[in-house]
Amino acid sequence: MKSNQLYPETTKEIYDKRVALAPEMAEAFHNFGKAVFKVGALSEKTKQLIAVAVAHVTQCPYCISSHTKLALRKGASKEEIMEAIWVASEMRAGAAYAHAALAIDEMESIKP
Repeated sequence: MKSNQLYPETTKEIYDKRVALAPEMAEAFHNFGKAVFKVGALSEKTKQLIAVAVAHVTQCPYCISSHTKLALRKGASKEEIMEAIWVASEMRAGAAYAHAALAIDEMESIKP
């Protein structure tokens, strides 16, 4: 890993090591991914836009990079990708705001 990088680059060598350490699970995961992203009720483009949004919520830099590229390849515009990211941002912020109900409930349960 380069000293100025936070995460190692994805390489075939790293991929091969992951597969070698758990080949059955790697194959199952690969097949699962193929099934999830094939055309169904949703188009491949829509699925990739969802993946871009979720990748931002889970904060996976590898997923952000790969699914952004795949979304573009499946026909998504830069504007669609950015809008998907804004939807993810609102959902993440909204969840924090909604969970304030838990803190309020605790505060209300404590009697001075």
